[in-house]
Amino acid sequence: MQYQNVKRGRFLARPNRFIAHVELEGQTEVVHVKNTGRCRELLVPNAAVYLEKSANPARKTQYDLIAVEKGPLLVNMDAQAPNQVFREWAESGGFQPGLTLLRAETTWGSSRFDFYWEAGGRRGFVEVKGVTLENGGHACFPDAPTERGVKHLHELIRCQSEGYEAAVCFVIQMGGMTDFAPNDLTHPAFGEALRQAAQAGVQVMARGCVVTPDSLTMGEPVPVRL
Repeated sequence: MQYQNVKRGRFLARPNRFIAHVELEGQTEVVHVKNTGRCRELLVPNAAVYLEKSANPARKTQYDLIAVEKGPLLVNMDAQAPNQVFREWAESGGFQPGLTLLRAETTWGSSRFDFYWEAGGRRGFVEVKGVTLENGGHACFPDAPTERGVKHLHELIRCQSEGYEAAVCFVIQMGGMTDFAPNDLTHPAFGEALRQAAQAGVQVMARGCVVTPDSLTMGEPVPVRL
């Protein structure tokens, strides 16, 4: 995926989940943060950040915060990007050979999954999770407790038991990761549910990304450590 009109700024503060104060070209701008997660290890004072200027001049905030430098890493933190990157990758043949249908936001049972797909006589559901948390080259998810994420995993197990193929894809919004693991320290129930899903036959995938200040592209598989 490609961004337009990207500028580099300096992070100052985050008064709430939705906005941040960023120094841009000598002035303080109030910008929209495209991620409502904590991101405390990313948005630290003076961090270099990348902003996309909106094409809508009537918008209250003219910029979206889309990426941040964390030491040598460039981390995309746009929460909407993983689904778009997954779609582009799947439609290019990366996910399933012979894909004939890929439909977003499909309800099954009491959950709405990110994607429903068909390929020949096969069909299944995929839940996509964006990953921005890393420690020493090890990526992990979640960065905060997610009961919704646990529920999705349990529903994927049900899908699998009823004849669908089920998968969860962790899109790591940075490159160079050694491996991926559930963040048991932050939310042990999610890690337990992920291991249960894997044992039930749900495919657990993790893939890194190629990140630039104005683009995000699906990269290579990353080993999953359960």
